[in-house]
Amino acid sequence: MNMQQTVHFPAEIYDEFFVPALFEQWAHIVADEAGVWLNQRVLDVACGTGVLACACAERVGGGGSVVGLDTNEEMLNVARRKSSSIEWRSGRAELLPFPDESFDAVVSQFGFMFFEDRLAALREMMRVLRPNGRLAVAVCDALDHSPGYAVLAELLHRLFGEQVAQAFRAPFTCGDPQPLFTLCSKAGITNAKIMRHDGRVRFASISSLISTERACVWTLGGLLDDEQFEQLLDQAKESLQPFVTADGNVAFVMPALIITAGKP
Repeated sequence: MNMQQTVHFPAEIYDEFFVPALFEQWAHIVADEAGVWLNQRVLDVACGTGVLACACAERVGGGGSVVGLDTNEEMLNVARRKSSSIEWRSGRAELLPFPDESFDAVVSQFGFMFFEDRLAALREMMRVLRPNGRLAVAVCDALDHSPGYAVLAELLHRLFGEQVAQAFRAPFTCGDPQPLFTLCSKAGITNAKIMRHDGRVRFASISSLISTERACVWTLGGLLDDEQFEQLLDQAKESLQPFVTADGNVAFVMPALIITAGKP
């Protein structure tokens, strides 16, 4: 008998596991910071699989509109399944394919850390904002403020060396407010504010957390072979035990920094 095997692409794994475990909770927080409301036109930069864009679409209603933009077509394909009312576009944050003053709000969550040119991206996001428009950009706070991931980073360093550990640390590279303020100043944003918000990471188990990281092409995916991941899982069961809850979940704090600014 022929058995069909379901292939899960990285974007699908991201949406099925990372979004509920980490990112979903931030959508309305970022939308709040951007003041997204009825009848507005909103741009979500680096929209991924669309969790923030969908939250914004709920707020703007039928009189508003939302555009979700990303460079990754797999991510956009997953996003398109969620909403046909949102305009899903392929494009780069550093060269937004929109005229000046096109949007009432520009939002972005957890993509800024991976932009090739963060300064250019900030300038572009402000360019497409209308006067009195609002910008809100969320990034991961410093790694040492997220205790479970800090322990995992140290474990990776101990087992596999600095290169693998650095790949895992990549999402946390913007977790210092001062360089963010400097970037904003260089981009001509004189009224930027940066606030820390606490969030939580929650996976069903240590095994679920490690398996999801294994599938993530943006951090560990492709760096470790099967034997190494088995070694990582075995060691993680001890190292991450302090974060296991009574119901067997893994949970710990993961704060974010949110840059906000208004356009005069």
